[in-house]
Amino acid sequence: MSDSNTDVYDFTIIGGGPTGLYGAFYAGLRQMKTKIIDSLGALGGQLSALYPEKYIYDVGGFPKVLAKDLVDQFAEQASQYEPTVCLSEKVQTLTRDEESGVITLVTDKGTHRTKTVLIAAGVGAFLPRRMDVPGLQELEEKGIQYFVNDTKSLYGKRLVIVGGGDSAFDWAMALAEHATSCTLIHRSDRFRAHEDSVEKVLNGPTDVRRFYELKAVHGEERLSAVTIFDNRSGEEMTIECDNLLLNIGFLTNLGPIKEWGLDIEKNAIRVDSTMQTNIPGVYAAGDICTYVGKLKLIATGIGEAGTAANFAKTYIDPSAKAFPGHSSDSK
Repeated sequence: MSDSNTDVYDFTIIGGGPTGLYGAFYAGLRQMKTKIIDSLGALGGQLSALYPEKYIYDVGGFPKVLAKDLVDQFAEQASQYEPTVCLSEKVQTLTRDEESGVITLVTDKGTHRTKTVLIAAGVGAFLPRRMDVPGLQELEEKGIQYFVNDTKSLYGKRLVIVGGGDSAFDWAMALAEHATSCTLIHRSDRFRAHEDSVEKVLNGPTDVRRFYELKAVHGEERLSAVTIFDNRSGEEMTIECDNLLLNIGFLTNLGPIKEWGLDIEKNAIRVDSTMQTNIPGVYAAGDICTYVGKLKLIATGIGEAGTAANFAKTYIDPSAKAFPGHSSDSK
């Protein structure tokens, strides 16, 4: 539930994924009164909504960790300082009073007032890219899926995976050894996934077919087979399968964020070295922000959130130092 609009917080975070949660932790460490607002019904962002059963390999301290378990760790870390959490609430407008500096956020459920804001909303609203393939729409959620929420439901199945990026290769690594068969098709011989992942999949049990594309899907009540074709020769082949995983990316949209007066570049919010936007007191971190040399990694996002929280502290209290000291030195 939203708080009274007379209650002004120090630091309000839009987005409850890893970046936002780490920002809440650091704000608490700096003794700022903090709030998290998220449009989803649970914390965790895309990791919880899309990939809870997917292993993540590139977070410091974890050789590999399930997305849902990583989210639990981030949430536990943030909860030490008891931030106010508002879920299933979409921020519609952001305005800043020039005289007082107070920022007002209006959502579909209420009004929030705050001294500073961290926008950590990932890539904004997102929808999976869909393919124009005969029969696909009719069989969605009947063996055809864009997300995997239950890995074990795919054990012992005949799987076909479409894609050449990290998601496709991560699922191949996670599922191939547990599946009856696993085929990965990609329209070229150039993959966007991490080189290490590509090497592991190519040397594993997955049947990787380069230059192949999906032509048709088959089945009555449920998927039973797919037809693929070689885009060089036109040669077709049909593969019997139980599940088809489509990992061909997402269409993203910043939605109302575009109307907040922020400096937007290529669907991302431009920030300076302190993670502040062109609006005083408004910061951005994670996939939603951009600057020269930006890399969209979880590790990058949490570092940016820590930077934003510390400089938000100095914005609120100019006598405070941006560098908080080492946590190991704290009582």
